[in-house]
Amino acid sequence: QVQLVESGGGLVPPGGSLKLSCLASGFTSDKYAIGWFRQAPGKEREGVSCISSTFGSMYYRDSVKGRFTISRDNAKNTVYLQMNSLKPEDTAVYYCARSNYYYCPASMGAYDYWGQGTQVTVSS
Repeated sequence: QVQLVESGGGLVPPGGSLKLSCLASGFTSDKYAIGWFRQAPGKEREGVSCISSTFGSMYYRDSVKGRFTISRDNAKNTVYLQMNSLKPEDTAVYYCARSNYYYCPASMGAYDYWGQGTQVTVSS
C-alpha cells in the first residue's frame, strides 16, 4: 500500500526555520519524482518544490528560491524540505506527493499519491 506521511510542521516566527519530512512506504521513493505542494486558506494548491529520481534535479517556485532546499535520503525512503527565512506568506498546509514519472511534471494531475499534509504557520 502506497503511503506518504508528512511531518515537521509547526508555528514559527518570521525569519524562522522548519524542516519537513515526507516518509514514503509501499514503494521505493528513489524511482519516482517527489514534489512538495502547499495550500493556504482560500487559495489554490500550488507547487513549491520537486526532486526528480534519476539525476536528483531540483525545482523551486520563484518565491521560495534561495530559502527552501529539497533533498532525499533514499536509505530512509524520505524526502525533506528545509525551509529557512520563513515569511507569513509561507503559511499553509504542506503536502508531499509522488509523481507518476521519474521527472517532475508541471501538472499536479501527474502526481498520483498524496500525503495528508502538515500545517506550517509563520506568525509572531
